[in-house]
Amino acid sequence: MTAYRFRPARLASIAVFALAGLIFWISFNTAQGTNLRSDESMLRFSDLIQERSRENSRLESSTARLRNEVAALARRDSGSSKAERQQLDETEEKAGARKLTGRALSVTLTDAPPDATSRVTWAPEPQPDDLVIHQQDLQAVVNALWQGGADGIQVMDQRLISTSAVRCVGNTLILQGRLYSPPYTVTAVGDPAALRKALDEAPTIQTYKRYVDAYGLGWDVQQEDRATLPGYSGSIDLHHAKPLE
Repeated sequence: MTAYRFRPARLASIAVFALAGLIFWISFNTAQGTNLRSDESMLRFSDLIQERSRENSRLESSTARLRNEVAALARRDSGSSKAERQQLDETEEKAGARKLTGRALSVTLTDAPPDATSRVTWAPEPQPDDLVIHQQDLQAVVNALWQGGADGIQVMDQRLISTSAVRCVGNTLILQGRLYSPPYTVTAVGDPAALRKALDEAPTIQTYKRYVDAYGLGWDVQQEDRATLPGYSGSIDLHHAKPLE
């Protein structure tokens, strides 16, 4: 009887095929026979995000109504002095919990057309990321407006407070549990001249404007003689900060 011996290379090949079969089996089991990267899966995920955003909006409206009712009852029954009530009102206004009306500056940022090409000789042809608004762009506008002495800031239809976080996922904005798509509008109540000066002098915004010139990203600044920002109506609980021990 002839004895057959496997060469090391043949053994390696068998091991590779066996490993590949195991990977395919695990992938099939995990996906339950579906395409993990299918458009249908992405659509279901997008629908889930949209539904959660709508639910958060409904809950915020309900919370705001209940908070106003509690505040009204507290003022009526607390027996506090006029000076104490005035101090409470001023504290709520500074915290962003009350409406704010005054002169304002509004900044709107918009994605460039998806088929945009370079408009200037110094810029290369754009990559997809060059044509969309990023988190740092929105954050740069917000930071500059605060730096310019804004009394209050609203992004889209929501008032910002000290714990607000501007976050972008892809080309969508997630702000305080709600989802937004471009164009994005940031409105600040304050001295329009000081606010505009702060925008013009911010290095990060100067960089953004270079992309505006190169690829057609949207940048529009409008002055408003009178604008009203809503009071913040969401949760004020801290979710990430921890007290010092």
